[in-house]
Amino acid sequence: MSAKGRILVVDDDPGVRTVFSIKLMSAGYSVATAATGQDAIEKSASNKYDLALVDFRLPDMNGTELLESLARNAPNMRKVVVTGVPDLPLSSMIDAKRADAYLAKPVGLDTLLTTVEEQLSKQRDQD
Repeated sequence: MSAKGRILVVDDDPGVRTVFSIKLMSAGYSVATAATGQDAIEKSASNKYDLALVDFRLPDMNGTELLESLARNAPNMRKVVVTGVPDLPLSSMIDAKRADAYLAKPVGLDTLLTTVEEQLSKQRDQD
């Protein structure tokens, strides 16, 4: 069975990376992970991902910097910000097309999966 899509999970918390990966893989997705923004940039430059789940606060850069780099490396990749910071101007980031959607931590796994499926559906509609 081929994967339903390729997803990059970017989060400095190994528990979040593991839980998200298990849920997404059990739903049929191919998943790669990155613990830093630089790791995510390198992986997106050498691999094609359909969607990235991006933690806004990473040890080496903030989410805005990473989203802009991912947009340059992979303009068709959908980008979903996942954050535990409630006061970020996330709606303005979406308006500026840096992110396609956002989720607030703690994220329910069913909500995560629904958001991924919605974003990949929108990506297919654009192709």
